[in-house]
Amino acid sequence: MLKLGEKQTLIVDKKVEFGVYLAEKKGDEERVLLPGSQMPEGTKVGDSLEVFLYKDSSDRLIATRKTPRLTLGQVGWLNVAAVGKVGAFLDWGLDKDLLLPFREQPRARVREGQEVLVAVYIDKSERLCATMNVYPYLRTDSPYKTGDQVTGVVYETSSNFGTFVAVDSIYSALIPKKELVHDIRIGETVSARVTAVRPDGKLDLSIREKAYLQMDRDGEKIMARLEAAGGTLMLCDKSSPELIRQQMQMSKNEFKRAIGRLYRDGKIRIGEDRIEKTQA
Repeated sequence: MLKLGEKQTLIVDKKVEFGVYLAEKKGDEERVLLPGSQMPEGTKVGDSLEVFLYKDSSDRLIATRKTPRLTLGQVGWLNVAAVGKVGAFLDWGLDKDLLLPFREQPRARVREGQEVLVAVYIDKSERLCATMNVYPYLRTDSPYKTGDQVTGVVYETSSNFGTFVAVDSIYSALIPKKELVHDIRIGETVSARVTAVRPDGKLDLSIREKAYLQMDRDGEKIMARLEAAGGTLMLCDKSSPELIRQQMQMSKNEFKRAIGRLYRDGKIRIGEDRIEKTQA
């Protein structure tokens, strides 16, 4: 069976003036053309060739010995070569660019020269296309375990679940909503810690440090803000979580833990509606 969008090894079944016809085995009715420009010198009937199958500008199945940057089901970064009436065209290393339809661009439309994270799929018309909805195509067999540091790119956000990350651009991961102490933009690269590997292989991440390290970092941040504000911040342990998050980009619990340590160390005073730096 000829497999659109995949690399496979086929047999040279027939030579013609403009190339060779390839099949799974000699005499098969299902054949595909490998143009003469792609044919190795000295090719003869019966030879085996590894090729990639896609469709040409006339929607005819065709073979190439070139290797595209992505094959069917794979996720990766491609550059936008042009934008047309039906979508964007991505450079994936073949003579014919890969279409990224407008309907597969869930947010703002992409621009020429932009690099985008996409997956390759087969559309209803049996053509290879790209999609920015990469979630179903991300792998769940990562080598990472709890406690590992990873790097990934944010490709989607959800008010219910959190921020979705493609670790190493290929593995499925989520920063749960409770772990989001500051806003992260789609397309942003983040460094995070694996907090859990779920039974289905997907990763849970945190952008916070381990608790004791996070407390030190938060304390330093609060002291720096106090210095910049002349020694007083109009925040305290009674302030609303929204106000603390807005002004300090940390959760209320993180803020309370940090100012509690600073108070015990004699570095601040905690008032009814503010914290103040001590003179010590």
